[in-house]
Order: sequence, then structure tokens, then C-alpha cells
Amino acid sequence: MLFLDELPEFRTDTLEVLRQPLEDGQVTISRVHGSVTYPSEFMLVCAMNPCKCGWYGDPSGRCRCSQASVDQYMGRISGPLLDRIDIIVEVPAVKFDELSRRTVAEPSAAVKARVDAARKRQLARYEGSRTLCNALMRPAELRSACALDETCTNLMKSAFERLQMTARSYDRVLKVARTIADLDGSDTIGPQHIAEAIQYRSFRIGNG
Repeated sequence: MLFLDELPEFRTDTLEVLRQPLEDGQVTISRVHGSVTYPSEFMLVCAMNPCKCGWYGDPSGRCRCSQASVDQYMGRISGPLLDRIDIIVEVPAVKFDELSRRTVAEPSAAVKARVDAARKRQLARYEGSRTLCNALMRPAELRSACALDETCTNLMKSAFERLQMTARSYDRVLKVARTIADLDGSDTIGPQHIAEAIQYRSFRIGNG
């Protein structure tokens, strides 16, 4: 696992180098006398603020960053790099009432059991191939494992046009929807799985 905190603070050229290993699971280092390719499969986890001060969009209005500053800050993360990230979630600031509430969360053991069951479904689905999980699906596997009915197809079409998806981000939504369905114990992808997966691709850079 590679965790990058304060993602926009990294140099742009450093971030762009991640595109190859995220896509191919390997990295090629080229020098004058030749090049060498190494395996490089990892899970990328990133965190970032919405602006330099971290308060852009907060209802308190405490952010004093200009729109141009916000756009420049967010623009350090390129669209092609975002295309290679499966799940993108915007997390609002936690309010006092939520912190002080004595709500009992779902036990970690229950979550683990659900994840283990989903992974077993995937191992059974790809038995006999080199694919170990939905994220590593090849095109043929994507077509067979992520077949959509008419309702799901219409949802995907609407999201594709509204969010201006690329072919790569479209495929990633399907893979995430397949995983959500697996966690739900469903053999088929339903509209609710597609809708949830689409929510994880609604991130926009700056005011674009």
C-alpha cells in the first residue's frame, strides 16, 4: 500500500509517474545504457484538502482562498491520474453533534466477514485465470462479469454524459459496481449498485 497525504503538495511530475504502475502493475526505469522493468502492483490511497487552508466549501465561510487559488491547488491533480483511481470520496467536516453522539458502529468483525465473503465470490469467479479480484479484470472478464440490464445501462449512459467520463473511468465504475454487488451477495449488478459506484466518480477539479 502507498499512502500519499496532502496529495497536491507533491510535485506534479512525481504524481504523473504513478500512472504507468497504476495502469500496468509494473514500472520501467530507462537510462542511457538501457531500461529495466520491475513489478509494481500496489494499492494507492490518497488524502487531500479542498484548498490550501482546508476550509473551501465549508458552511462556516472561514475559507479566504480565492477561486483562482482553489482552482490552481486542485488542478495539480490531473484528470488522467484521477482516471486511474477507483474510488473518490469527498468527506465533509465532522460537526460537534456527530462527535458527541453515542452511536454504536458496526463491529469490524461483521465488516470483515462481508469482505471475506465477497473475496471468495471473486476467487470463484476467476478460478483458473490470473485474475484474483475485480480490480484486475481483463476486458473479456469485464464484459461477462459486469453485464447490465436496460435500467443499469440507462443509468450508466446518463452518468457517462453528465460526468464526462472517459472509457477508463467507465470501466472503473463497472468494476466498483461489481464489487458492491459482491459485498451485497448479489450475482448480478443492480441499479442500486451502479448508483453507488457512480457516487464515487463525482469528484471535480476546481470549479470545472
